[in-house]
Amino acid sequence: MHAIKHQKARSLYPSFERKAPGADVSHYCPGCGHGTVHNLIAEAIDDLGIQDRVIFCSPVGCSVFAYYYFDVGNIQCAHGRAPAVASAIRRTNDQAIVISYQGDGDLAGIGMSQIVHAANRGENITVFFINNAIYGMTGGQMAPTTILGQKTVTTPDGRNAANEGFPIGVSEIIDSLHAPVFIERVSLADAAKVMKARMAIRKALRNQLDGKGFSLVEVLSPCPVNWKMTPVEARRWLADNLEPVFPVGNLRDLPKSPIDRIDKKKAAPVSDRKILEILGVGEEEVATRTLQLKEEQHVKIAGFGGQGVLSTGILLANCAIAEGLKTTWLPSYGAEMRGGTANASINISHETIGSPIVSFPSALLTMNLPSLDAFEDTVQPGGSIFVNSSLVPRKVRRGDVAAYHIPVTDMANDLGTIQVASVILLTVYALVSGAITIETLRKIIPLSIKRKNLAEINMKAIEAGIAWHRENCAAS
Repeated sequence: MHAIKHQKARSLYPSFERKAPGADVSHYCPGCGHGTVHNLIAEAIDDLGIQDRVIFCSPVGCSVFAYYYFDVGNIQCAHGRAPAVASAIRRTNDQAIVISYQGDGDLAGIGMSQIVHAANRGENITVFFINNAIYGMTGGQMAPTTILGQKTVTTPDGRNAANEGFPIGVSEIIDSLHAPVFIERVSLADAAKVMKARMAIRKALRNQLDGKGFSLVEVLSPCPVNWKMTPVEARRWLADNLEPVFPVGNLRDLPKSPIDRIDKKKAAPVSDRKILEILGVGEEEVATRTLQLKEEQHVKIAGFGGQGVLSTGILLANCAIAEGLKTTWLPSYGAEMRGGTANASINISHETIGSPIVSFPSALLTMNLPSLDAFEDTVQPGGSIFVNSSLVPRKVRRGDVAAYHIPVTDMANDLGTIQVASVILLTVYALVSGAITIETLRKIIPLSIKRKNLAEINMKAIEAGIAWHRENCAAS
C-alpha cells in the first residue's frame, strides 16, 4: 500500500469548473505568489476543520476569481470594500470564519479607509494582504506600495518621492491602532520564509476561531510578469529590494483584544418602530398589506436620464416596503447627469430576494425608444410592457406579452410639467399588476417629495393614470 504524503487541500476544488470545464490550472501568471498563498490558506482551513464555516471575501484585483478555486463560501466585493463586507458578515453570522483577501492596490489604495476602520473597530476577521508593489491585474501601474525607483507603466523613470510620494507601510499603519490583536509581515522569497508565512496564516485564522479579534497578515509576494523578470529573479528581487523597505516580522501578537478590557454594553437591536422614527415615517402612515401578491414582480424601468427613472424605481420600492413586502432597487445609469441612458431594477416578493439584478423582467416600463429596443426581448413570456407612446413611435412587436401604450409625456404636459410622466406610467403598472395599491402610492409620495407643489402635481399624475386605465383597461 502507498501512503499519501501530500495532496491538494480539500478546501480547493479538485478541478476549476467555475473557470472552465475541466480546467486544472489557475488564471495566475507563472511564478505569481497568489497560488502559494491560496495553498497555505486552504491547508490551514483543512487542518483547523473550518471549511464549512469559511466565507471568503475577494474584491477587484488578481484575487477577484478566488471563487474559482476555494470550495468555501465566497463573496465578490466592490473594489476596496472587502473589510466592510467582512464586517457585515461578522456582525450577522457568529459562526462564520471570515477572510478578507486583498491586493495592495485594493487595500492600500481605494480601500484604505475600509481596512483602517475595520481594524480600529477590532472586527473579529482575518485579513490577508498581498503586497507585490504593483497593480497586477490592470497591467503593472504604480501601486501605493511601489518602492522608490521602481519602474512601472505609470512611473517609467521609477517612483519619485517628490512626485508620487513614498511607499505606504500598511502593517505599520495598522500597528498604530489600539484594537488589532495580530499583525505580521511575511515573505515568499524562499522556502524557509514560505514556512514562516504558513505559520502566520494559521495563527491569524486561529485567532478568529478563538474570538480574539482583528488579525492581519501582509505577504510580500512576487509578480514576475509585471516586474519583467523570471520567477527566480523575482524572488531574489523581492528579498533584495522589497524586504528592506517592508521589514519582515511580527509587529503585534496580543493574547486578547484590548477591547475586551473595556466595560462596554452591547448595543440593543434597533426596533422597527425606532427605524420608522429615524426615517421620519409614523406607523399610521404605513399601509398594512391586505391583498396577496399574485406573483413575484421583477420590474425594469428605463429611459433617458432626467425622466425620473431612478426616483420612480425608489418610489415603487418604498411602496412595496409600505405594503409589507420584500423589495430591492438597483440603479444603472450613464455618466451624463441629464440625457444619458438610465434604468432601475426592482424586485418585489413575499420571500427573501436573493439578488437585486433583473435580467428578465416580468414588467418593463419604458420611457423612450432606445429602452424599448434594448429590453423588449428580455421580458418574460406572459409579462407586461408599459410604453410611453408620446416618445416611442412604434408598437411592441412581441405577441406573447401584454402591451400598454400610454402617452404619458403628453399627459404630464397637460398637467403642467413633464416631470410626472413616469409617475403616470407607474400608476398604470400598479393598477394592472396589483403589486402596490393606489392608496399606498398616495401615502408614500408626500413622504418622498418634500416640496409641497411637487407632491400636489404628483397626486394629479396618479389621477391621470387612473383615468387612462379606466378608459382603456376596464374591459380587460
